[in-house]
Amino acid sequence: MSTAIVTGAGSGIGRAIAHRLAADGYDLVVNDINAGPAQAVAAEISRSGGRAVPATGDVSTEADVEAIAAIARDRTVDVLANNAGHVHQARFENITPAEFDRMFAVHVRGTYLMMRRFLPAMLERGSGVIVNIASQLGQIGGVELVHYSGAKAAIIGMTKALAREVSARGVRVNAVAPGPIETPLVIALSEDWRKRKAAELPLGRFGTPEEVAATVSFLASPGGRLFVGQTLGPNSGDVML
Repeated sequence: MSTAIVTGAGSGIGRAIAHRLAADGYDLVVNDINAGPAQAVAAEISRSGGRAVPATGDVSTEADVEAIAAIARDRTVDVLANNAGHVHQARFENITPAEFDRMFAVHVRGTYLMMRRFLPAMLERGSGVIVNIASQLGQIGGVELVHYSGAKAAIIGMTKALAREVSARGVRVNAVAPGPIETPLVIALSEDWRKRKAAELPLGRFGTPEEVAATVSFLASPGGRLFVGQTLGPNSGDVML
């Protein structure tokens, strides 16, 4: 049975991706840095008739990535969705080296370690899909988010470069760069900020996690076979490329 691994799947966009890929027929390995959310989402999928197992771990740590791989050992991993993320907001002059390093550890090192671990089997098999979750801020930048924007831009660059290396060998690598999405983090912001930001968007509203998940589902499907090294933008028109 085909398996999909989704990192950072305990809530928000990752949770929606896990549910969507389960509905598409994949067995799911549901990763989160915290055990409770990973177990909860895996249980939700199982109650809905899907098949899922939790995999707790910090994707920026090699030992934890190996633990995730151990859970998926007897499975054919056809889809890897690198969604695990970390958010911290501060003016550039107030970002400490530790905060900068943590941002790049989760987003960039985590994406690298997961691809490094699961890509070889895909190449050996001659098939597989990797979808890296970036952000529109990796394309246009964001105030008080220099480290976050830089990390997301790095993910886009890695996606393009790896796609050039492996697409002819049967593995497709793409990215998704969401705009403002109705996640718990955004919902917690002030109503005034949310109204002002929504008014800036050509679509006039934020996206939903399920809409981002639909983009990942498309890239993983046969309909997405022509997409290689691309960055798709479910962003309500915040960025137009």
